[in-house]
Amino acid sequence: MPSGTEVLAGLEMGGIPVVTALGRHTGLPCAFVRKQAKPYGTCRLAEGADVEGRRVLVVEDVVTSGGQIVLSTADLRGLGAQVFEALCVIDREQGGADALAAEGIGLLSLLTAGDLRAAAA
Repeated sequence: MPSGTEVLAGLEMGGIPVVTALGRHTGLPCAFVRKQAKPYGTCRLAEGADVEGRRVLVVEDVVTSGGQIVLSTADLRGLGAQVFEALCVIDREQGGADALAAEGIGLLSLLTAGDLRAAAA
């Protein structure tokens, strides 16, 4: 977990169970981030913890191209969040880390596709 993280933001859908477990383990507040705000209910993009002015760690299950993290990070930054890193369970090593780096987002992964291939050998 990056030092200074104040909120964990799980991306719809795969990141939500991961961020829920991390929040329970760390005690950090969580936000659940939709791909787009719904036109009914609370009409919010991020439900749960307030992200404005806070250092937010974006959490996803699997990263391939990084596209959804880039889009969601832009949305979170638009809400005033400070996002510098994303955490994923598996980095498929298909360009996601580079795409995120181009947007000023470091990618932390628990496992990579290479790790999984080595374990299967």
